[in-house]
Amino acid sequence: MPLSPDQIAEIDAARATPRQTLRAVSEGMEAHLYRAHEVLDHGFIRVIDYMGDDAAIVQAARVSYGAGTKHVSNDEGLIRYLMRHWHSTPFEMCEIKLHVKLPVFVARQWIRHRTANVNEYSARYSILDREFYIPAPDQLAAQSTVNNQGRGAVLEGAEAARVLEILKRDAGQAFDSYEQMLSQDGQQGLARELARMNLPMNTYTQWYWKTDLHNLFHFLRLRADAHAQYEIRVFAEAIAACVKDWVPLAFAAFEDYRMGGVTLSAKAVEVLKRRLAGEVVGQAESGMSKGEWREFEGVWG
Repeated sequence: MPLSPDQIAEIDAARATPRQTLRAVSEGMEAHLYRAHEVLDHGFIRVIDYMGDDAAIVQAARVSYGAGTKHVSNDEGLIRYLMRHWHSTPFEMCEIKLHVKLPVFVARQWIRHRTANVNEYSARYSILDREFYIPAPDQLAAQSTVNNQGRGAVLEGAEAARVLEILKRDAGQAFDSYEQMLSQDGQQGLARELARMNLPMNTYTQWYWKTDLHNLFHFLRLRADAHAQYEIRVFAEAIAACVKDWVPLAFAAFEDYRMGGVTLSAKAVEVLKRRLAGEVVGQAESGMSKGEWREFEGVWG
């Protein structure tokens, strides 16, 4: 179960007691507030709190007050300008706090995004739940033969069954040992902070993660990308769905300029200019390395 009965009761209580406020409110984000969006087999993300909206970005850029301009088209144009020219500070005026339940190996990838405030569930003080991430059959893939960081063909038949059995067996056995090492049944046992070191990387942990919109966009650009590892990408996609409702103008600009846009080097710009002038330019004449040229051809042909 992604949510415990206590967490469900906490969510129901919070949503049952709305309060009046004078601060900026995003109706789109209010619909997500406290609700848990399930991810993977036992994980979830839920919005605990947020600050700001599209108008806060515009207000900061203009250093104005109140609601700012009353023309949404002007606000949209300014936000797109800020995104297009890589301005960051106005987007930092919006913040979000998330409660995330995720496998430990995903958390270790996630924590590399250091521009956030994080507080993780402590296995020094508490005993972890018996929950592990076990991939769905369509996510059991062999090592890619062309990408050292990626996956290749999906495992099938007996090989898939063999791998799944190993994952389930080892996770269960490790947790059995974890429980046996803890103080119980009159035994002195091992301290929790030491017993936890025997747990596998697919054990679930939880944390509160707070960041601003500028750094969140950077996280989403990398982790919601098709090349990101599936297990972190699905968390990023769930967050992106909330952000789209929270700051729709900023998110549309982000999708256009960051997720859907392409950054060109000076050499790439020069090649495009030469091609538009009718010149035939290959890798040898471009000044690019073979890797750069492959990436260039992948976009421009």
